[in-house]
Amino acid sequence: MPDPITAYVYRSSKKEELYLFLAEEDNFDCIPPEVMKGFGVPKKAMELEIKPGMKMARSKPEEVIANLKERGFHLQLPPPTHELVEEVLKQGVAPK
Repeated sequence: MPDPITAYVYRSSKKEELYLFLAEEDNFDCIPPEVMKGFGVPKKAMELEIKPGMKMARSKPEEVIANLKERGFHLQLPPPTHELVEEVLKQGVAPK
């Protein structure tokens, strides 16, 4: 089982619910240029200790830890559109 790791989480300026987790704070050198182009200007959201087995919104903690150790980053994608529609329906929000 992997050890806990500190991740520095950044929000995309171009796409809602797109997050970049870094192993080193403000070190974007490991990110491929095409990823950074699509991500836009990173806006720091939080610092987070990721532990195996912890509950995360869209990613498996073991996968995040492995990516941070191997690549220096993990990209968390927004939910697919059908998941967003299901969430809206669950909340009972009707379109206007």
